[in-house]
Amino acid sequence: MHNLVSYAGAAIAALAFTGIVFLLVLTSLRGGAAPYAGIVIFIVLPAIMLAGLLLVPVGMLIEWRHARRTGRRSIPRFPVIDLNLPPQRNATVIFAVVTTLVLFLSVFGSFQAYESTESVAFCGATCHLPMEPEYTTYQNSPHARVRCVDCHVGPGADWYVKSKLSGLYQLYAVTFDKFPRPIPGTIDSLRPAQQTCEQCHWPAKFFGSQQMTRVHYLSDEENTRWEINLLIKTGGTQPLGEQGQGIHWHMNIDNRIEYVATDKDRQQIPWIRTTNKETGESTVYTSGKPLSDEQLAAYGVRVMDCMDCHNRPSHILRSPTESLSRALQLGDIDPSLPSIVETGVKLLKEDYPSVPAALDALEAGVMGYYGEHHPELAAKRRANLEQAVSALQEIYRKNFFPEMKARWDAYPNNIGHKEFPGCFRCHDGSHRSADGKIVSQDCNTCHVIVGQGRSGDVKFSMQPEGLEFEHPGDLGDAVEGMLCNDCHGQE
Repeated sequence: MHNLVSYAGAAIAALAFTGIVFLLVLTSLRGGAAPYAGIVIFIVLPAIMLAGLLLVPVGMLIEWRHARRTGRRSIPRFPVIDLNLPPQRNATVIFAVVTTLVLFLSVFGSFQAYESTESVAFCGATCHLPMEPEYTTYQNSPHARVRCVDCHVGPGADWYVKSKLSGLYQLYAVTFDKFPRPIPGTIDSLRPAQQTCEQCHWPAKFFGSQQMTRVHYLSDEENTRWEINLLIKTGGTQPLGEQGQGIHWHMNIDNRIEYVATDKDRQQIPWIRTTNKETGESTVYTSGKPLSDEQLAAYGVRVMDCMDCHNRPSHILRSPTESLSRALQLGDIDPSLPSIVETGVKLLKEDYPSVPAALDALEAGVMGYYGEHHPELAAKRRANLEQAVSALQEIYRKNFFPEMKARWDAYPNNIGHKEFPGCFRCHDGSHRSADGKIVSQDCNTCHVIVGQGRSGDVKFSMQPEGLEFEHPGDLGDAVEGMLCNDCHGQE
């Protein structure tokens, strides 16, 4: 025991243990999640403490070999322990107690390290810059109370190990600034949705329809409020055992849908195969030039699941137009401010070098516009303008991250078909089978418009077929044959 290496190891272990106790007490008193403290307390310092403890027997071995080589004193081949001798008995008891305590603390620390690396704070706040868009949007999403690992890892040791091995490369990428901007979507590396999403969203209970009202504010001087009342045919399995219908007909309940995408974002889908699970009948639909067997193998055939439509369930980046409509509907911005939608959208669409620069530009842009075009209003209703500025700045903080080049148009959202192709990736009227069948583009397949129009003058229909879609703004035939995202994808 009496050698410098063992002394140094014991000192290192003692200091590390003291640091663990101190930080545990400090974080307990402060409360709240502390990802960096968790890493230090349960991973870094325990590793240092164990390394120090290992130095103690290493130093003893070095000293023992040195003594044997020099013949300094007679050393037995193995230590002789005689518990009848009080010094050896006391040393043995102390050794057993300390070893038990270290083992207990190691188990406790290992579990706490596991808990720490599974926490939301660890996933979102440890690597602040690259994960800022994901962490911010997650906190403002419908899944804000679901842990990151419940979707990105799921249960089971095999996926836990895979995620930690992937994390080692991510640690390297962050340390040496090798990560891409923006961070690419993770749909390719997610495990099947049946093993994650469907633990909460039980597919066998998908049925029926939901009625909802979509509110939009137009880019005119009056910020006209336009409402669309929809009956969404969610569908799925039927309560009386009939074959699935509606939007969730696509789910793997009664049908199996497979497709091939030729781009990484899965926006270009030239090949689809549907299979009825009950009859085994399959139909292949293609669009454009048919793919060869080699191309099908190269691109890979994917079985459709929840994530092919719900590809942004938590990390939602909203477009300027949608963000403005939501803010006006919630009362964060006064809709009586003339042209506030047009002004706000124009300012949010600009490319700013940083968040502080954007916040300053938004304030200057709003105040400058109303000071020039509505000076009397700017003088009398400054409080309303300041509230509008604050709302626009909050929209920017939640949806735009210039340092990471992350914004709404960097990540296609496949739900719906307004800003991105979404449903129209397959339901565009161009996918045909060999016997002439076409993938339907009928809007009423998924929803029925039961009401639409300006606020206070909404027209309703009680007919099963509902109303024919009326585009606000009286555009007439100008939008005939166009897809929604052809225009709204630029907003």
